[in-house]
Amino acid sequence: MCYNRLVPIVKCCFCGKKIYRSNGRINENRKFSHNFYCSSSCQGNYLKRRAEFICENRICNKKFERLHSAISTHNFCSQTCAAIINNRKFPKRHPKFRICKYCSIEFRGLNIYCSGSCFRKGRNKYSLEQLISIIKSAARERGRAPAKRELSEIAEACVYRFGTWNKGIKAAHLSPNRSDNNRMYKRAITKANDGHLCDSISEAIIDNWLTNNDINHKRDVCYPSTRHRADWGLDNGTYVEYFGLAQDSPRYDRNIQVKKELCKKYGIRLIAIYPQDLYPRQNLKLKFHGY
Repeated sequence: MCYNRLVPIVKCCFCGKKIYRSNGRINENRKFSHNFYCSSSCQGNYLKRRAEFICENRICNKKFERLHSAISTHNFCSQTCAAIINNRKFPKRHPKFRICKYCSIEFRGLNIYCSGSCFRKGRNKYSLEQLISIIKSAARERGRAPAKRELSEIAEACVYRFGTWNKGIKAAHLSPNRSDNNRMYKRAITKANDGHLCDSISEAIIDNWLTNNDINHKRDVCYPSTRHRADWGLDNGTYVEYFGLAQDSPRYDRNIQVKKELCKKYGIRLIAIYPQDLYPRQNLKLKFHGY
């Protein structure tokens, strides 16, 4: 941008022609770093200026032109060449093979089904009567309403057929384990085989496992110098906690962190159990390995 301090004369940024502009316009252009043009034609030609490059893909090495406004740190002649180089520099992780839930064919991806066709067929695989029969059968085996995570093979079909898992449980004339109106679980006081009262079905499963494996345990053991209680305390001083609502409630997550810090402070060994350790497959043997 060229201008004369004494006379309001500036030069066209493209052709160099002298043009008159008011002091106000000059000051405004200086403030916003704008150029001066004698005409819209010169402005268009200036913006259409191009620079010549050689494609950074060495296999290609094609010469091409690019607008000054489109110049970047790395310049390629096409999206194909850009993809070739970027995929070499930053290789993507290929997803592992999965087995389609409907047709059992192996495929790569993050979905449950290999195709949209299998997805639609999988949702309609079970009739209403079949779903209710499976739920009732599972309830008879467990002596309670099954959790969604325990019947993952029909969970999606139930949600599709009934709207929600709890509605499917109610259709089978059973009482849901979880609240319909909020994200927090209702406390379902359940008695374990050894007589311990547990706050949920999941806690009863853990308590029964401890009993069946001859691991002596006490319920609701206090943490030192605090009112916090652990779900179980073992004979060797180990505390066992079932964090069933992890990542479901911010307040609950804060309590988890407090308990972990207390264990670290007092040198207490903590065995933390999460829903994925119980559902869909029980993994307690690995959790208590070396006890």
